[in-house]
Amino acid sequence: MEFYGNKEWYFEMQKRTASDYIIPFLGSHLKKNAKVCEIGCAEAGVLKAFLDEGHSCVGIELSNPRLQLAKKYLKLEEEEGRIQLFNKNIFDSDFQQTMPFKFDLIILKDVIEHLPDKAKVLKTLKASLNEGGILFFAFPPWWMPFGGHQQITKSKVLKKSIYVHLLPKFLYRSLLQLSREKKSTVEELMELKETGINIGAMKRLLKKEDFSIVKDQHWFINPIYKYKFKLSPKKVIPPFKNILFLRNFYTTCYYVLFKPK
Repeated sequence: MEFYGNKEWYFEMQKRTASDYIIPFLGSHLKKNAKVCEIGCAEAGVLKAFLDEGHSCVGIELSNPRLQLAKKYLKLEEEEGRIQLFNKNIFDSDFQQTMPFKFDLIILKDVIEHLPDKAKVLKTLKASLNEGGILFFAFPPWWMPFGGHQQITKSKVLKKSIYVHLLPKFLYRSLLQLSREKKSTVEELMELKETGINIGAMKRLLKKEDFSIVKDQHWFINPIYKYKFKLSPKKVIPPFKNILFLRNFYTTCYYVLFKPK
């Protein structure tokens, strides 16, 4: 998993995933010269793909070190005014006031599963959209083999242990501690146990918050695995994507495009 430490290559993987899979998935729903925002943009590899398509971008990142890398990689684009990068938390009371404009597209890729109070997040995002604006989420369902992000652990056994995150809380915490994981890693993984979300729960949340799904896609092999592991992306085929409970166990990534009703 050395790519987690190679930020330049991780940036490139995110860019390629967006160029080859996310932008084609959005298709005609993404207007020309759109104003695009990514929440949790990290090094902003995803936004680089949208910049290359001529869109205006805003990146929001809570980790200042990662934001500084984004500024490094996109120095020219920032100097040209094509992207603005902010060290912000979406839960900040002044979040909307800080934004330079409203957006035609808001992206959360591998982020929503980390956030508490998802209903509040959706309300903030809805208020940040232009009329006719759309939202795109991509996330690993909590029950998928590595839905607990255990691949970030130092233990050679744990990082390859599928479904281990589904253990009861006290057993999972004890296992992480016995494996001598850093306290920060233990807390991050235990927090994810509280905030992770499955496909059905996401659909119910969108319905409750008055959004309608435009289109979605269940991935059996996540598109980014093409660049991480040299695996060919595979979609979950009917009827397996419609098996309400079980699909969360073999869908490694869920793409959903939605808009306010």
